[in-house]
Amino acid sequence: MNALSMTKAEYEQKARQFAKERERVKKDPWRLAYHIMPDSGWLNDPNGLCQFHDIYHIYYQYSPFDIEGKVKLWGHVTTKDFCTWKQEEPVLFPDCRYDLRGAYSGSAYIHNDQLYFYYTGNVKLTDRAYDYIYEGREHNTMLVTSKDGYLLSDKKCLMRNEDYPDCMSKHVRDPKLYEHNGKTYLVLGGRTKSDQGCVLIYQMKDLIHFSFDRLLTTPQTFGYMWECPDLFDLDGQTILIACPQGVPQEADRYQNVYQCGYFLVSGDIEHSLELESFQTLDYGFDFYAPQTFVDQQNRRILIGWMGMPDIPYDNPTCERGWQHALTIPRVLSYHDGMLYQTPIAELKALRGEKHSGSVARFNDYHILERVYECTITIEQEASFSIQVRNEVYMKYDVDTKRFSLHMGADGSGRTVRSAILPSLERITIYSDTSSLEVFINDGAYVFTTRVYEKQAHTPLSINGKDLQGSVVWYKMNPYQWKS
Repeated sequence: MNALSMTKAEYEQKARQFAKERERVKKDPWRLAYHIMPDSGWLNDPNGLCQFHDIYHIYYQYSPFDIEGKVKLWGHVTTKDFCTWKQEEPVLFPDCRYDLRGAYSGSAYIHNDQLYFYYTGNVKLTDRAYDYIYEGREHNTMLVTSKDGYLLSDKKCLMRNEDYPDCMSKHVRDPKLYEHNGKTYLVLGGRTKSDQGCVLIYQMKDLIHFSFDRLLTTPQTFGYMWECPDLFDLDGQTILIACPQGVPQEADRYQNVYQCGYFLVSGDIEHSLELESFQTLDYGFDFYAPQTFVDQQNRRILIGWMGMPDIPYDNPTCERGWQHALTIPRVLSYHDGMLYQTPIAELKALRGEKHSGSVARFNDYHILERVYECTITIEQEASFSIQVRNEVYMKYDVDTKRFSLHMGADGSGRTVRSAILPSLERITIYSDTSSLEVFINDGAYVFTTRVYEKQAHTPLSINGKDLQGSVVWYKMNPYQWKS
């Protein structure tokens, strides 16, 4: 074993030693009310999302004892209603030859009343200096199974470096399955030796054996690496979500260090596939590595990492013993050439008393809460701004159609994110103690960000003398956690 591996027994021993630290973390006023967070340490990509035997299982990349995310386990929470949750024990540990440097991201697949978890086993060689891009790394496609979502089978290594095409670098990861016309395909994110982002598609002979099908990419290089690919069909359209790295900024587009968005896919996987232009999935500062799944109501649900790798700022919760969270669950739909994200309906059960009124009278209500849901319906467009925190406001310019989120000092180094809208009809704000998720025009555009207010809270206010519309808002109650 090495410093970045960890067995279940080692985790349990460390957790006992870390009990006081976790009690300290609980007292942090920036802890979120209705989001999934690590009880200590680091959280990143959602993994293995599924509903199995009426229980929703949310797994995630988890480094419980350090805030830098070095040791990668799979953390685990469960729910039946997205309001009452249970913190489960971690399920997947980097404890074998093929995942010694991390049980990296992966997904779940249900077949014959059994769960199949495909994930990337990360290994970095240490016998000499390597760049870990073109040499020195093993990127193993791994499988574990489970009959209940809690106890896992022994690990199987399904594919190693030599099983990927010769044109690939040592960056191939994040397996996700796709079904079409009774056939099942495995999709992996990758980086070629010529530094072109792509996805690898394998046709599955069964759930263990694969045959390489094709590389799917754009005619012109669009980033050097595509992480966390998710290929699915929705409302008659094939869609590929991916996280391209190495895309240069273009005005209001591609503003983060890494991007997250989707390609509309034309064609048929049994014949040919082509990717259309890339569209941003979330315009905020903190959104990456989303994963989708279909539940028993046939809803395609998305959960993302409310964070970002290699961030160019210091996250202020680090000194408080924890870092990052997951977004609220969002239901996806496709129409009018766009992917829409709608907060899952179960969150309505967290609402407190309803308040409503006109935009003109809104500032009289003095919303002092940090934890709320607020919807502004616009009847006549005009330029306006919305003060959300002391140093955070949203602004809309009716002439340029530019909607922007301004962070100020509460952004801890972040400044502005923006998007050009065809029109502005509705804004829904989900505000938590240290996060904002803003859904524009029923989720056609979304801004997700963490925010760290350091002074007394400023009431929510709307400033725009010509703006006409109505406002509805609710205080949001916290998630309930059961033992």
